[in-house]
Amino acid sequence: MKDEAVVNEDVVIEENESDVDALKEDVDPQEQKINELTLKISELEDKLLRSQAEIQNIQQRNARELQSMRKYEGQKLATAVLPAVDNLERALQVEADDAVTKQIKTGVEMTLKTLVQALTDNGISETGQVGETFDPTKHQAIQSVETDEVESDAIASVLQKGYILQDRVLRPAMVAVAK
Repeated sequence: MKDEAVVNEDVVIEENESDVDALKEDVDPQEQKINELTLKISELEDKLLRSQAEIQNIQQRNARELQSMRKYEGQKLATAVLPAVDNLERALQVEADDAVTKQIKTGVEMTLKTLVQALTDNGISETGQVGETFDPTKHQAIQSVETDEVESDAIASVLQKGYILQDRVLRPAMVAVAK
C-alpha cells in the first residue's frame, strides 16, 4: 500500500506540476503582452512629447514671423514714398519770387511736413547728418573730401538723406566723408 500511496502521490505531484506549467504558460503570454504594451505606451509617450515640442516650436516661429511682419509692415510703402519726399525737398530749394510761387512753396512745405510726420509716426527716421560718424551700415560714401569743419571719418555733407525703419536700413544716406 505504501507503494500505491507513493505512486498516487507521484501522480498527484506530476498533475500539480503540469498544472503549474500550464499556469506558467498562461502567465508568460500575458507577461509578454504586458511588456509589449508597456513598450508601445512608452513609444507613444515619446512621440507625443516630440509632437508637443514640435507644435510649440512652430507656434514660437510663427509668433516671431508675425512680430517681424508687424515691425516692418510699412517698408514697401515707405520705400515707394521716399522719392516723393526727395522731390518735395528739392522743390523747396527753389527761390520764390512772386506771391503765387510763395503760395505754391507753402503748399509744398505743408505736404512735405505731412509726409515726414507720417513716416515718423510709422517708425521711419532719417539718417546721415553732417558731423555724424560715418557708419557703412547706414551710409554710402560717394566721395571723400578734405575739410576742417568736421572730424576725420565724419560726414562732411549729405547728398541724399537715408532712412531707417526700426532697425532696418531702407535706404542708406549718400554722403561725402571727411578725410
